[in-house]
Amino acid sequence: MRLRDKVAVVTGAASGIGRAIATALAAEGARVAVLDLDEAGGREMVALIERGGGRASAHRVDVTDVATVDATIDAVAASSA
Repeated sequence: MRLRDKVAVVTGAASGIGRAIATALAAEGARVAVLDLDEAGGREMVALIERGGGRASAHRVDVTDVATVDATIDAVAASSA
């Protein structure tokens, strides 16, 4: 587990390439912050990671809203400190 005790933030993580990246990072031991506009998909991704023994959190984020992205990154960082 090369990424144990690390935090990964993945945008678009509810589907497609983002989902594959989030899954791979979790498999390597990272705690994954799942960012996506699709709340239900984000929660589903977190459940998938947790069923595999990983740790994750879902965040509804529009990456075109810089203030929201910044606030989310700050919250993720604070929760992992």
